[in-house]
Parts: sequence; C-alpha cells; structure tokens
Amino acid sequence: MENTLPTWHVILIIVMVLGFIISNIMLLKYMTRFDVKGKLDKQTKPESKSEQEEKEDK
Repeated sequence: MENTLPTWHVILIIVMVLGFIISNIMLLKYMTRFDVKGKLDKQTKPESKSEQEEKEDK
C-alpha cells in the first residue's frame, strides 16, 4: 500500500512554492529603488567637527 499525495495537494504545493519565489523576486526588484547604502554610510560615518560644534552650541 503506497502513501501518495492526492493530485490537488501536489498542485497546491507547487503553486505555493512558485508564489513564494515570485514574491521574493518582486520584493528584490522593489528594494532596488531605495538608497540603503547611502543611509547606512550616513549612520556609520563619524560626524565632522563642525557638526559636533553646532550640536554643542545648542
């Protein structure tokens, strides 16, 4: 006696996997619009001396 999945289970699994892959590809294409590298550089670079002096004056 074989334990096999019904045809609709197999089709459902294939559709779910393809949907997951396609949604991740679409998300990657959407994320290329954002300038993440520029924002990270601003957060990680140390502040210049003039910016520190302006903060101290306030």
